[in-house]
Amino acid sequence: MLFSSIPFLYYFIPLVLICYFAAPKKLKNSVLFIFSLVFYAWGEPVYVFLMAASITLAWAFGLLMEKAKTPKAKKVFMIISVIISFSFLCYFKYADFFIANFNAATGLSVPLLKITLPVGISFYTFQIASYTIDVYRGDTKAKHNIIDFGTYVVLFPQLIAGPIVRYVDIAEQLEQRTHSIEKAAYGIQRFCIGLGKKVLFANAFGELCSIFRESGEQTVLFYWMYAAAFMLQIYFDFSGYSDMAIGLGRIFGFTFLENFDFPYISKSITEFWRRWHMSLGSWFRDYVYIPMGGNRVSTPRWLFNIFVVWFLTGFWHGADWQFIAWGIFYGILLVIEKLWLKKWLDKAPSFISHIYVLFFTAIGFVIFNSVSIGGAVDDLMGMFGLSGLPLFGEETFYYLRSYALMFVAGTLLATPVVKNVLKKIAATESGGKIIAFAKPLGFAAVLIIVTGYLVDGSFNPFLYFRF
Repeated sequence: MLFSSIPFLYYFIPLVLICYFAAPKKLKNSVLFIFSLVFYAWGEPVYVFLMAASITLAWAFGLLMEKAKTPKAKKVFMIISVIISFSFLCYFKYADFFIANFNAATGLSVPLLKITLPVGISFYTFQIASYTIDVYRGDTKAKHNIIDFGTYVVLFPQLIAGPIVRYVDIAEQLEQRTHSIEKAAYGIQRFCIGLGKKVLFANAFGELCSIFRESGEQTVLFYWMYAAAFMLQIYFDFSGYSDMAIGLGRIFGFTFLENFDFPYISKSITEFWRRWHMSLGSWFRDYVYIPMGGNRVSTPRWLFNIFVVWFLTGFWHGADWQFIAWGIFYGILLVIEKLWLKKWLDKAPSFISHIYVLFFTAIGFVIFNSVSIGGAVDDLMGMFGLSGLPLFGEETFYYLRSYALMFVAGTLLATPVVKNVLKKIAATESGGKIIAFAKPLGFAAVLIIVTGYLVDGSFNPFLYFRF
């Protein structure tokens, strides 16, 4: 079930809210747990059992670590728990990748398993692993109530697309959280913002990307339009889902950490990755990079640590070589920045730094969105005029004119310009009154327009099926 769907907006979420706020305090987590399982089972009923097994095992090993009599025993339980969690992920997400590459290397024909990837398994595996490791480190206590722990793992607002919520960040909120009109109002507003990003912008740019792929007139300009469209699609899609998750969490009394901070205004790739998918970046930093020694090691080992993190980051996103290439590509850029380029970028005019970031981000996302390494090479050759394509054509200009307003609006909304202007208006007495009056009308209009798009059956892809 998608947030941007009629069943979710007009059937599921109203029913959840009624049951949740009607339930006594001690049963609220149970209500969320049950409805979260229903939410997940809506499209994948079989994999609910996999999720239940993951929850039960992680919960049990948490208790075993707490009761362990020696540090060695505690460490053994932690390692077993992490191995089990990642074994599920590796089997369902990477088994066919390893078999295909084994066949390519040996000339054998081991049949592929052709397993359907459980939606959200990459996200909830990382959440379970962070809980296990934090219990082992002593950063949090093991959760004795399995319903509360299960609620943390399957909480539907952030289950299928993040942000990756760590147990330590919401442990207290699972036991004690408050609800208020102000929190609910903020949550509804934040959800509507994310819904608008997803349906009105991400879907529109995604449709242009599909048009490009199906076009019989691919030109150099059309390739760059496609690259820009995908950059905006994935930003509005992913940040939109994060906004919706944060908004829904706030309605239910949870405060999730931010996941995006206008990454396209960055002046370096290092800054970009501090602003993009921040929950994933901090996860790899705290559970992979720092335990490996971070930057407090020799230079060769430090560079090795960076490449390991970015190899894993790419591989986490998908079981294909283009994802690995995408991760290594950014690993190389980050190493170059840390060793030399960052100092120059800090002194360079802002517009040069911004162009640098946007240029390499476009290349990176073209690699990311390709279907294979060969496809990535073909796309990059097309972008740089190395495929014998014309610079532009009639169809290219048609779609450029058709989407010009969307590109302008999307570019503005991907920066803090609109947000800052509204803040300045709201800071004045008269402007504050206007904003206070217009805000609910604006969010109601977004919901109505989005509903119209969804009822019409408009283009509504879900990028995270790949992850």
